[in-house]
Amino acid sequence: MEWLIWIGAAISLVGLAGIIGCIVAVLRARRAGLGDADLRARMAPIVALNLAALFVSVLGLMLVVIGVTLG
Repeated sequence: MEWLIWIGAAISLVGLAGIIGCIVAVLRARRAGLGDADLRARMAPIVALNLAALFVSVLGLMLVVIGVTLG
């Protein structure tokens, strides 16, 4: 089940990259000096992307745990 561990680690890294991308996008939005309404409008899709990246990362970690348990 070593292959399951590596696939899970790769999927988890993709999720982590998405989370880091969300952090960078939020920092850019905050530095843009937008008003409250504009900042909220820019943050809405970032929050959805953040939740999706977190879900992908959790799926990858679940695969790693399953691979370790079965291996």
